[in-house]
Amino acid sequence: MRTKIIAGNWKMYKTLSQTETFFNEIIDQLPETQCDVIIAPSFTTLWYAVERCKNTYIEIAAQNMHQQPEGAYTGEVSASMLQNIGVSRVILGHSERREYFHETDEILAQKAQTALAKNFQLIFCVGEKWEDRKNKHHFEVVQTQLEKGLFDCQSSDWKNIIIAYEPVWAIGTGQTASPDQAQEMHQFIRQTIAKKYDSSTAEHTRILYGGSVKPDNARDLFSQSDIDGALVGGASLNPIDFIKIIRAAQ
Repeated sequence: MRTKIIAGNWKMYKTLSQTETFFNEIIDQLPETQCDVIIAPSFTTLWYAVERCKNTYIEIAAQNMHQQPEGAYTGEVSASMLQNIGVSRVILGHSERREYFHETDEILAQKAQTALAKNFQLIFCVGEKWEDRKNKHHFEVVQTQLEKGLFDCQSSDWKNIIIAYEPVWAIGTGQTASPDQAQEMHQFIRQTIAKKYDSSTAEHTRILYGGSVKPDNARDLFSQSDIDGALVGGASLNPIDFIKIIRAAQ
């Protein structure tokens, strides 16, 4: 049975003092859970978050990393830099990175290979825009993102790969894919992995839903057979809401 994951992506929110307040509140109130809980704060608070969450079951992830080990890449952060402060998880391929920073499937494939070579656990995001779904190209778009981003990986690499399906039209809009829509795509992703690798790899891969996940819709989403948790945006900034989502995954 796949263990559910509740992951919070803070994006460009929370200063160090705000991060301190968040963890002071949430650590005191964390429920007993069988879920894996991951939080991806900003780069400037990563070191603090790692130190603060020692001796808790909260794991810390980076929101991005560069594909090269080092070099003249102003403003970028390498896998080794992250490892040196105790971070070994990273989100790759978020739609905001794809759109605003022009990260292509080829760049993301390089990043994925770098992360896996360093034994990172990666949360790899895929998802279609509204025009794609409206024109019934949503399966094709997601399949292409998977194939170009991850299908050069070995089957043994998949123990460190988590997929996050985030329909772009539902991110930060308040609009959420229905449980049936989300389940349909998660099932398709699992079938696509099985065709490339094998059924065992597909069955063991955890696939998260992301896109305006909130306490009031989380339980219905998590009840679907192929949804293994959530990559939560805005609701992960509020410790009370985030805890409610964790509870919904029980």
